[in-house]
Amino acid sequence: MKLPNYESAVVKPDKLTAYLLCDAHPYGRHKAKFFANFGFALSHWQLLADALLKHAVLHDVTNVESSDFGVRYVVDGRIMSPDLRNPRIRSVWFIETGTALPYFVTAYPLEGK
Repeated sequence: MKLPNYESAVVKPDKLTAYLLCDAHPYGRHKAKFFANFGFALSHWQLLADALLKHAVLHDVTNVESSDFGVRYVVDGRIMSPDLRNPRIRSVWFIETGTALPYFVTAYPLEGK
C-alpha cells in the first residue's frame, strides 16, 4: 500500500533545517552527516524535501501504527540523492486523527539492514 494522500504530503522546512540537516542538533547531527555524505545540504534543503516526497510516492508503506492521536506510516526504500548513490532509508509520516494530510516526521538510514 502507498502512503494515503501522498500527493498532499507535507515536509515542513524547519524539520529539515533545524533537525535533519542541522549538524549542530544533538540528535539530528548524525542524520545530517549521513545525508550530507550523499550530497544533501542545509543550504539546499528543498532537494531533500523533494526527495522525501518522491520517496513516499515510489515506495510502499512497510508498517502502520494507530494511536488516539493518528496513524504513523513507515516507508522503506532508496531515496534519490544528488550524488546518485541513492541510499536506503526509512521515512516516517503521520496523519493526525480527523485529518487526511500526511506530514513528514523523520528519516534515517537503513544501510546494512
